[in-house]
Amino acid sequence: MSHGPALTPDTATARPAYTVGASRRTGWVMVLTGIVGWLASFQLTLDDWRLLKDPAYQPPCDISPVVSCGSVMSSAQGSLFGFPNMLLGLGAFAAVTALGVAVLCGARLHRRLWLALGAGALVGVVFVHWLIGQSLYELNKICPYCAVVWVVTIALFWYLTLHALEQGMVSAPRGVLEVVRDTHWMMLGAWYGVIALLVLTRFWSYWSSLL
Repeated sequence: MSHGPALTPDTATARPAYTVGASRRTGWVMVLTGIVGWLASFQLTLDDWRLLKDPAYQPPCDISPVVSCGSVMSSAQGSLFGFPNMLLGLGAFAAVTALGVAVLCGARLHRRLWLALGAGALVGVVFVHWLIGQSLYELNKICPYCAVVWVVTIALFWYLTLHALEQGMVSAPRGVLEVVRDTHWMMLGAWYGVIALLVLTRFWSYWSSLL
């Protein structure tokens, strides 16, 4: 009685891979961005708690009328979902750090988990850019710890996207993949450069007064 065609090595490898490994680069990016993002979120949470206890408290990041955290944390944008935004960072960056450690130890994560991480990073990077716009053009402040979160969120999204492209989890023309793979650090630098230029031009009168 026939039970179907025999499984050959070719057909075995044709089956979809449900677990996907990652390079050490991806693992280190996850660990480093997770740790730095968590520490920045923790410091913001600590300062926010101190402000709640003592409205006269001056966070150490309140450096000048432009570089300030206190007014940003107490704004409506600082608690967009009804609770301080930094609590989202505490949970998300802790999870990213733990998964990054697992990747560095050789773990292969489920494909759906990688896709969920990428989707979360996409939501995070969109949220970060909304916050950048609010900081520059509504609140007229730059929060140093918030800026750290911006930097690591962008890097995390960028390298998780690169990982997804390299592993075929996200389809892209081969030429696009090769260009991104060869210039990934330059493209990330250009991304940061655009944001730095926006910050520079928005507060040019303040920066120039320091010279």
